Amino acid sequence: MNLVGIVAEYSPFHAGHRRHILETRRTLGECAVVTVMSGNFVQRGDCAITDKWSRAAAALAGGADLVLDLPTVWACASAEAFAHGAVAILKEAGARALSFGSESGDAAALERAAQALDSGTYRQALRAYLDKGLPFARCRHLALQELLGEEGASCLASPNDNLGVEYLRAARHLGISPRVVAVPRVGAGHDGGDHPDYPSASHLRALIHRGELPMDNPAGLGYNERGVLSRLRALEGADFAALPDCGEGLANRLYRACRQAVGLEELYELAKTKRYAHARIRRAVLWACLGLRAVDRPEYPPYLRVLGANERGLGVLRQLDTPLQVITKPAHGKGVPLLELEAKCTDFFNLCRKIPLPCGVEWMASPVIRTGEGEEA
Repeated sequence: MNLVGIVAEYSPFHAGHRRHILETRRTLGECAVVTVMSGNFVQRGDCAITDKWSRAAAALAGGADLVLDLPTVWACASAEAFAHGAVAILKEAGARALSFGSESGDAAALERAAQALDSGTYRQALRAYLDKGLPFARCRHLALQELLGEEGASCLASPNDNLGVEYLRAARHLGISPRVVAVPRVGAGHDGGDHPDYPSASHLRALIHRGELPMDNPAGLGYNERGVLSRLRALEGADFAALPDCGEGLANRLYRACRQAVGLEELYELAKTKRYAHARIRRAVLWACLGLRAVDRPEYPPYLRVLGANERGLGVLRQLDTPLQVITKPAHGKGVPLLELEAKCTDFFNLCRKIPLPCGVEWMASPVIRTGEGEEA
């Protein structure tokens, strides 16, 4: 069976995501779509708008065949780590094609950028700019510009293209050469606003939180702001130093900001400098709140956690050829260290819903199975 992999958050699943799956199938023909989806926390350092099983159900209804969980330690991470974890899971699932949304739609240009970013020449140029104290993203762009010119480096300024480059780098590092489908993005841009056909996910989340778009029991750190601050105030400086991507003085800034701030937005502002991207600070705050440390992220995903499947997806599962544990029943994950950690993250996520839920959901929620007759949990 021809398998294509998609990496997504689906927070929430919307018309643009449905179009992406349709365009992928139009390009590749008959295929099984395997989606690696961020779990209950996402890359911007916040909760997903709703739980991962509800989003998996929406993805299946929208055309995906199999939905696999991307654990928090990769889902809430830098673009490089996010891509590495997701593409590794797709590799183990047997996907040999990779599809993603793209501002440019130019897969060849993204591949050139990916190759350049792995070169020694790039690393030398990057170090020279970092030594000037510039923000990492700016240094990265300037270093790549030296190698490929402004046009060649422009993809790093576009969120989807930037992630696409990291997917291609991850694939090479993992020893696979997938066929690449870069589907041109239409409608509102990433973190954009409204659009009659394809509004952005951020716009839809804002409508949900304002109560203008119905969703059953949405989630967000803002629903549990005091709980987040309470956890952060209990931490010591060493706890912040143990976080990933918290060098160059960021750990100390976060420690001070957490003890001064009386709200999350104030905390982010207090910790912010020109050197640290806002998303980097938000991710560090979330990791600290969840009690995660850099050492909690393995070199490679230790399991495949099934969140949902339809009949074709079940066929993919039957044909899997992977040494990793495939977890289809919650009880099978008991004793797996990373999933035990994920269960604790899920427990906190359920305190960040508009109506809090009790502990233990990770061990009770079975995959969503969508059959020809409908859907069953």
